[in-house]
Amino acid sequence: MSTATLTPTSAPTGSDRAKPVHDEGRIGFRNNLRHIGALVRRNLLQIKKDPESMFDALLMPIIFTLLFVYVFGGSVGSSMGGGRQEYLNYLIPGLMAMMGMNIAMAVGSGVNDDFRKGVMDRFRTMPIARSSVLIAKIVVELGRMLVATLILLAMGFALGMELQESVLGLLGAIALSAAFGAAIMWIFILLGLTLKTTQAVQGMGMLVLMPLQFGSSIFAPTKTMPGWLQTFTDYNPLSNLADAARGLMMGGPLAHSVLVTLGWTVVITAVMAPLAVSKFRKKS
Repeated sequence: MSTATLTPTSAPTGSDRAKPVHDEGRIGFRNNLRHIGALVRRNLLQIKKDPESMFDALLMPIIFTLLFVYVFGGSVGSSMGGGRQEYLNYLIPGLMAMMGMNIAMAVGSGVNDDFRKGVMDRFRTMPIARSSVLIAKIVVELGRMLVATLILLAMGFALGMELQESVLGLLGAIALSAAFGAAIMWIFILLGLTLKTTQAVQGMGMLVLMPLQFGSSIFAPTKTMPGWLQTFTDYNPLSNLADAARGLMMGGPLAHSVLVTLGWTVVITAVMAPLAVSKFRKKS
């Protein structure tokens, strides 16, 4: 299937809105992969036409690294028994955990915007697997997440971050962050399919992101937090992902945080992916 076949020509409105194809037959695995590939290419061409959509992935790692290292690095690093250098080694793995959450919010906004423009209605009239449309979105966003992560790591090494474990540990941290980020994207896809406007998706996303990000071990150790907040951070998946990334990159306790992160990844995907695909089929 060519990319042109998948690209809608115009946005339907009113009584002309296209109706989903229900009797599409069983789509084989190879055809499903082919459809995903064509849709990925279509999404990449959209980014090429609108390069400003990459600004968050390109600039966010730089801004967050400089902001937290030079504003909080001295004080937080001193409380950790070191200085700005030690805080840099602590922060970068934590920010890797945060990249997926921030990139994921863009998936929900994009899906919501595509529905409002009628793009998704065109896709649903085609004999393609409904999941392939959403999986293609996730594949492209994972690519943006990887770009953001590489820029983050480049900033960290440029500022003096020292990798205390092997390169395999670093690759493991990147893979774990990508897997968890893909799981979180299903949540935001469901939000994009459920809420009425892009602004509502972004607002709800911020309500979810802020407590999870700042109520975690991403930016500072949790030992000085109140007891009730420490309890929250113990169950916060971002804390476990940040601790797992630190263990893989800098050494330290590893097994518990990795297992908990993988558990959250499997559970979130198993619950949210079917709900998102079902909502995509039924959304009018």
